[in-house]
Amino acid sequence: MNKPHHPLAPFLVACVAIALFSMMDAVVKHLAIVMGAYNAMLWRQMAASTMGGIGFVATKSRIPEWPVLKISMIRGGIAAVMAFTFFWGIVRVPLAEGIALSFIAPLIALYLAAVLLGEKIAPKAIIASIMGILGVAITAWARLDVADHDREVLMGIGSILISAVLYAYNIILQRQQAQLASPVQVAFLQTLFALLATLTFAPFLAVVPPMEEVPFIIFAAALTYVSLYLLSWAYARAEAQALLPVEYTAFGWAVIMGWYFFDEAVTIPTLIGTALIVAGCVIAARQPKPAEPAAA
Repeated sequence: MNKPHHPLAPFLVACVAIALFSMMDAVVKHLAIVMGAYNAMLWRQMAASTMGGIGFVATKSRIPEWPVLKISMIRGGIAAVMAFTFFWGIVRVPLAEGIALSFIAPLIALYLAAVLLGEKIAPKAIIASIMGILGVAITAWARLDVADHDREVLMGIGSILISAVLYAYNIILQRQQAQLASPVQVAFLQTLFALLATLTFAPFLAVVPPMEEVPFIIFAAALTYVSLYLLSWAYARAEAQALLPVEYTAFGWAVIMGWYFFDEAVTIPTLIGTALIVAGCVIAARQPKPAEPAAA
C-alpha cells in the first residue's frame, strides 16, 4: 500500500493525445495554406465546439461553477491567440522545425507548475526537460543555419515563439481546469470559449471555406476534440511535470507528417534532436523503484 504511484496510464494516454494533436497540426497547416491561418482556425474551432456541445448534451453534463468557467474563459482566450500565432508561423517554416521551436513551452511550464501549482520539481523531470530542450536546440540551430533568413521566415519563427510562451501558461491552466471539471466539460468549454474569442475578428477576416476543404475542417475538429478530452483525463490523474515531457513526442510525429504530406526534408540534426527528445521521455516515464520498508 505504500508503493509510490507512477502515472503510467495518464502518461500513455497523453502520448496518444499529443499524436492526434500533431496530426491536427498537419491538417490545419494544409487548411492555413489554402484559406489563411485565421479562417483555418475559425472553422476548425466552430466544428470542434459543435462536437463538444453534442458530447456535453449527450452525457447530460452540467454547467460548472464560476471558478471553472473563469479558468475556461481565460484558457479559451489564450488558446485562440496561441493557435493563431502557431498556425501562422508553421505556414512559413517546416512543420518539424515549428514544433521544435514550440518546445520551449514545456520547460517554461515545468517551473510555472512549481510556482502556480505548488508542485515539487523532481530531478528526473529536470533531466528529461534538459534533454528535450537540447534536442530541440540542435534541430532549430540547424534550421537557422541553412535558412535564407528572409523576413517571412523570421516572422514565422517569432510567431511560433510567442505561441510557445502562451502554450506554457495554457498547460498550467489545463492542469487546474482538469482538477475541477470532467473531460467532457473541459473539451466543450475549451472549444467554446476559444471560438468566442476567435469570432471577435470574424466580421473583418472570415470567408466561407471551399467545399472541398470541409472534410479536412471536420477531421481537424474531431482530432482537436478527442485530444482535448484525452489530455484532460490525463492531467486530472498526474502532475504537470510528469506529463510535460510527453509534449516532446510531437516532434517525431511532425517530422513524419512534414515529410509525408509537405515533402519537408528530414536532416541528420533533426534525427539527433528527435533521439534526445525520445530519451528524455523515456527517463520521465520510468517507474521509480519501491522504497525499502523501514525497520521496526
